[in-house]
Amino acid sequence: MHADRLSPAHTAAEPPLVPAVVRAVAVLDTLARRRQPMGMSQLAAELALPRSSVHGLCNTLLTLGFLRRQADGLLMIGPHVMSLAEAYVASIDVAREFDAVWQAMDRPPEETVVLSVLDGSDVIYLAARNGSRPLGMAFSVGMRLPAHIAATGKAMLAYSELAVVRRLVGQGALARMTDRGPSTAEALVAELADSRARGYSIDDEGVRLGVYCIAAPVIDATGKPVAGVGVCLNKAMFGHGDVAQQRQRVLDTARALSRRLGGDLPSAAAAAVPDSSKPRRGSSRQGA
Repeated sequence: MHADRLSPAHTAAEPPLVPAVVRAVAVLDTLARRRQPMGMSQLAAELALPRSSVHGLCNTLLTLGFLRRQADGLLMIGPHVMSLAEAYVASIDVAREFDAVWQAMDRPPEETVVLSVLDGSDVIYLAARNGSRPLGMAFSVGMRLPAHIAATGKAMLAYSELAVVRRLVGQGALARMTDRGPSTAEALVAELADSRARGYSIDDEGVRLGVYCIAAPVIDATGKPVAGVGVCLNKAMFGHGDVAQQRQRVLDTARALSRRLGGDLPSAAAAAVPDSSKPRRGSSRQGA
């Protein structure tokens, strides 16, 4: 990103920008995009700025904690950036943003769409849009389900640290609501690895027989999963292309919510979908 791309007053209608602030933000953006240490000379070349200007900018950002210097002299993003990200996240209501996403649609979804957050070893539903098609169960705000069973719970656990997952589920046999889904911590860890690889999770009749759910994580500005968004389908009413269409809707919604929170979905969420992710009757490999 060259600094001149952020030059002041692109149009007469825009307010004037302070060049020094624009250049300081360009330094931070460059380091954030590269995700590796850079020297001042590299930054000056990348931004097409005089070395003296970059030197002054970087020293100021170092003093304020927005940059940090490694032992070899190269620069990285500093810890003070995190406090800004946390303050931004704290000011955002993910349930309100979820409502805004669906209100922008021309018509309500035919399938049931849910939003949940982790609460210990459970998920608690913050929002639910019960679809017009019969599902066999109704989701409601405040409803709780085990995180290792619910698709939204598994979507969040898949992007959580392994130590956190093991602490939440323990070492013994896992509770089940049907005869589907992981029955041990090791089986859950294996399923979470599959979910992370393809970018979304699946509950294939783990919560209720005949109900198939797909979910993806909502990622905040710190890169952590803060919620899960999912869609639930009646397996008896599967039609050609239904699963692929709803899977894409989940990914698009999770991505939109993540960006509203200052984050983004990992690249795996946009990867090609393996055939093994298709719903299979009588299979517990993809169970929730």
